[in-house]
Amino acid sequence: MPIIDDELWERLELLLLQSKAPGAKKPRRKPVSDRAALSGIVVVLRTGLRWCDLPSDLGYGSGVTCWRRLRDWQATGLWDRLHELLLAELRTTGQVD
Repeated sequence: MPIIDDELWERLELLLLQSKAPGAKKPRRKPVSDRAALSGIVVVLRTGLRWCDLPSDLGYGSGVTCWRRLRDWQATGLWDRLHELLLAELRTTGQVD
């Protein structure tokens, strides 16, 4: 079962797409998808793993990649909106008070 189901991802993806800067540089390597990075971030936050201990074979990218994505999203204010949506979903499904 994926960390972030398809229905929730559709709502989160809208926020991510709205925040993409036009004309951004193309990366040299194939980037880790936002969904994979967000899933890695959720795993670290839920388990308390250190970023460097996130296994890259889970498909989320490295812990450093996930940490950088979180840092970038925090800098733009996007993380606050993503976090709010994630918490609302968890409350709706009774997974958090």
